[in-house]
Amino acid sequence: MSTITGVTFPVPKHLMPRFFAEGKTVFIKPATVFKELKPGMKLVFYQSHEDTGYVGEATIKRIVIDDDPLAFFETFGDAIFLTKEEAKAYVENQERWQGVRVRKEAPRKRPWMALELEDVQKYDTVKKPERFVPVGGRYLKE
Repeated sequence: MSTITGVTFPVPKHLMPRFFAEGKTVFIKPATVFKELKPGMKLVFYQSHEDTGYVGEATIKRIVIDDDPLAFFETFGDAIFLTKEEAKAYVENQERWQGVRVRKEAPRKRPWMALELEDVQKYDTVKKPERFVPVGGRYLKE
C-alpha cells in the first residue's frame, strides 16, 4: 500500500519567483486535492507553461479551507503568493466557466484552500515527474 506524503500543484513559471525570491509562504487555490493532506506533508512545486517539471518544495505548516478566497488575505496578508486582484480575477474567471456548463441545479461552489508553508526550497535543477500533473494537482505517494 502506498502512503501519501504530499501533493503537487502546477504553478505558472512567471509566478514561481514569488515563492523562491520574494519569500511568499501561502499557496491558495480552489480545493481540489486536499482531503488527505496533513500538516508536515510536502508541497512540491510543479512549474507549468514552460521549462515544466518539479522546481522546489516546502513543508505544509497549516491548511485552511474557506468558501471565500479573499478571506485568506485577512488571515495571511502579504504572505499569499497571489495578489488580491489576481485572486479576484481568478474567482470571476471560474464563475464565468461555471456559467458555460448548463445545469438545472445551482453550480456547486468549490471551497478554496490555503496552504501555509515553511522550509521553502528551490531545487538546483528541474526534475521531470514520472506522471502528468493535472491542473487540479495530485497526491505524491511513496
